[in-house]
Amino acid sequence: MTQISAIRGPFLTFHADPFTTDPMDALHHESDGLILIENGRITAAGPWDSLRDTIPTGTPIDHYPDMLISAGMIDTHVHYPQLPVIASYGEQLLEWLESYVFPAEARYADLTYARTVARQFLNELLRVGTTTAAVFCTVHPQSVDAFFEESERLNTCMIAGKVLMDRNAPENLRDTAQSGYDQSADLIARWHNRGRQLYAVTPRFAPTSTPEQLDLAGALLATKPDLFMQTHLLENRSEIAWVRELFPDRNSYLDVYDKAGLLRPRAILAHAVHAEETDFQRCHDTGCSIAHCPGSNQFLGSGSFPLFEALKPDRRVPVGIGSDIGAGPSLSLLQVLSDAYKVAQGLQTKLHPAQGLWLTTAGGAQSLGLQDRIGSIQPGLYADLCVFDPAATPLGRIRAQTAETLADRLFALTMLGDDRSVAATYVAGELRHQRKTV
Repeated sequence: MTQISAIRGPFLTFHADPFTTDPMDALHHESDGLILIENGRITAAGPWDSLRDTIPTGTPIDHYPDMLISAGMIDTHVHYPQLPVIASYGEQLLEWLESYVFPAEARYADLTYARTVARQFLNELLRVGTTTAAVFCTVHPQSVDAFFEESERLNTCMIAGKVLMDRNAPENLRDTAQSGYDQSADLIARWHNRGRQLYAVTPRFAPTSTPEQLDLAGALLATKPDLFMQTHLLENRSEIAWVRELFPDRNSYLDVYDKAGLLRPRAILAHAVHAEETDFQRCHDTGCSIAHCPGSNQFLGSGSFPLFEALKPDRRVPVGIGSDIGAGPSLSLLQVLSDAYKVAQGLQTKLHPAQGLWLTTAGGAQSLGLQDRIGSIQPGLYADLCVFDPAATPLGRIRAQTAETLADRLFALTMLGDDRSVAATYVAGELRHQRKTV
């Protein structure tokens, strides 16, 4: 049965890369636009006056005259099991894992608990306008089942995987190289490409996997060309020193993953705060991407990721934005973009608001190899959409009155916006979140 709907209002989408051309020239703004949707996908998008006569009789139209409609936001690195320990005080990376993360993740042996948090997490994503995310589960296969069950119910496009971790972790959170492989293979058979669900082979990070486990992760990744891989890289200096001790025969942290066959397109490396030129060059050569997590990096004191170094045109590395809950203190990618701007300023660079929006939409989709499905408002793509309200908060309303240009309005939104700034979120054309009004 054909389902047709329409959304009217100002919308934004990208027809070019704002890091290679004037940022505002890369952005298409339709001041009064129409998005036609059929069976979850966009069939037409353009000016209301040009498309209004093509709307089938009886089609429901949601109208947002004072908002900004965008493609749904994409979070390229986040841990759903860590939601209950978000905003926990006072540690850097390795101590954070021991004090907060490992005890929290042990609870996901309980399928009922995993289902509860998965539901809370996905509801929170939609509330902040995020429609796709690359998600770490725990070592427990049931944590993956719980997550994908809820994502399937919502019809969200999600990437997730069971954490592989066979050493340097509590006994109740360790698998073995072989059991990790076997359990991941079963989950891939059950979930990868089932509807909109996608699987990522997920070694937590080099210190918690033996060389044998990393090699088997590479072998598993090689079984299907469209699998994802996600892990952590070069986040914290103590971590880097530990990797050097654990893998003395490898040339670098990145080389640990490279030798295991983990670097390729659809491989997502989170953080890379301390990446050097050789790391960026190898990422470019192998086609893997980096998830920039400025909120988490500041919270844990890890350092500042040099975004514009990664994006150098002669050996560009794809980059997306990650909230990295729970070290990141907010799931809202608007707030993460505020952090990204400040980090860039501290490195004597400037992140334009259009560039920030691109990283969380079209650029994020490109970094994941999903630009043919999500990330833009154009025919053929899923109607995953976020409706921003720049005047949602008292301060935002004051600031919106002085914004004379679209660029200024966008900048204020990324500096001042949060969950309240998302009026609605659509998943494949279905309204999945609507902000409550008092």
